Amino acid sequence: MNNRIAKGFTLVEILIVVVILGILAAIVVPQFTNASQDAIKGALSSQLQTINSQVELYRVQNAGTLPDADATTPMLVAASHGGWGVLVENDYLKDEPNNGYSRSSNVTGAWVASPATDGTAAGWAYDAATGEVWANGFDSDNNLLANEAAYVDPDYF
Repeated sequence: MNNRIAKGFTLVEILIVVVILGILAAIVVPQFTNASQDAIKGALSSQLQTINSQVELYRVQNAGTLPDADATTPMLVAASHGGWGVLVENDYLKDEPNNGYSRSSNVTGAWVASPATDGTAAGWAYDAATGEVWANGFDSDNNLLANEAAYVDPDYF
C-alpha cells in the first residue's frame, strides 16, 4: 500500500488561477491608464483657482492695481521668481507653481496652446490687462490637456 499524500497543485489548478488573474487584470488595468492625465488636470485646476484668487486678493489689497504694475517686483519679469514677481515676493504664493503638463513654472504674457513638455516652454500665461492666469496646454473650460484628441485651442488671448 502506498500511503503517500501528494503535496502541491495540479497543472489544471494553476492554469485556472492564471486565467482568473488575467481576467482581473483586463478589468483593472484600463482604469489606471488615464490616472496620470487626470492627476495633472486636477492639479492644474486647483492651482489655477488658487493663483487667480491670489491675483484678485492682491488687486483688492492694492487699490485695484494688478501685480504687473508693481514697481518693485512686477509680474512677467523672468528674473523675479520665474515671472511670478510680487506674488511670491509678498507671500501671495508660497512658491512658483509648476505646470504639470508643460513641466515649467515660468509665467509669460503669451498663451501657448500646445507647449513643449520638456520644460522649455512657459508653464503659465498671464494677461496683464485683466489679471487672469491660464495654464499653457490646458483648457480649463473643457478640462482637456493639449495631447488629448478632443482638445481645441481655447484662444485665451
